[in-house]
Amino acid sequence: MDSTLLFPNVLVVIKGGGDLASGVAYRLKRAGFPLIITELPEPLFVRRAVSYGNAVYETSVTIDGLTGRRVATPAEAEAVARTPDIPVLVDPAAAVIAALRPAVVVDAIMAKRNTGTRPTDAPLVIALGPGFTAGEDCHAVIETNRGHWLGRVIDRGPAQANTGTPGTVKGHTAERVLRAPANGFVLPQANIGDPIAAGQVIASVNGQPVVAPFAGVLRGLVHPAVAVTAGLKIGDLDPRGEVAHCFHISEKSLAIGGGVLEAILASPVVR
Repeated sequence: MDSTLLFPNVLVVIKGGGDLASGVAYRLKRAGFPLIITELPEPLFVRRAVSYGNAVYETSVTIDGLTGRRVATPAEAEAVARTPDIPVLVDPAAAVIAALRPAVVVDAIMAKRNTGTRPTDAPLVIALGPGFTAGEDCHAVIETNRGHWLGRVIDRGPAQANTGTPGTVKGHTAERVLRAPANGFVLPQANIGDPIAAGQVIASVNGQPVVAPFAGVLRGLVHPAVAVTAGLKIGDLDPRGEVAHCFHISEKSLAIGGGVLEAILASPVVR
């Protein structure tokens, strides 16, 4: 057992391995909790460079000093959870919950709706963002909307509704999101972290170009193995131009991770 585990008997299962889930995983692992991430066989990550779930595609990924490693079985996941690494298990139905009976389940799928999480899944069930009501779907909800309430723990009632609009960065909002112009697969013509000029072709989908509406840095792009549909979010262009931001967990993800950590430490599961 890794001596850095301060809470070896408090196993956490995080459903979803995207960028917000990865902020949660980072906070909890650093705080000494064994944890497992569950994912889909072909997850739709945009910010792949800061998603531990990207181990589904890459076998292992290291982000901010912690490594996510793809595993094949619940038993292997439990074993790796007690090492310095974070196990990532392809488990669409999160069957590992029934198999291992974790103390905590965190729904970090970010589907903007409840896709099957129940308060009976574990002694403590936490969910991120809109689509959940604390006291009905789960025991606690963490606010994910940017602003004054970001990262707050809600123990009764819902999170704020989904605004449908990304936060403003240097005057840019919805245009920061790159969307598929057609059904098909994304063929990249730039890499995450690359400086991008206004009007540059970043990728194509079924022969149709994805063009940068302004200059910036490519912060995220979905994996080319994932089938996408017209209008789907496939990329993220950051006008700040900071390459390092593409490869480090964001302040938003860490704030949400801090909220999950608070909810766990304030609960009876750690006592």
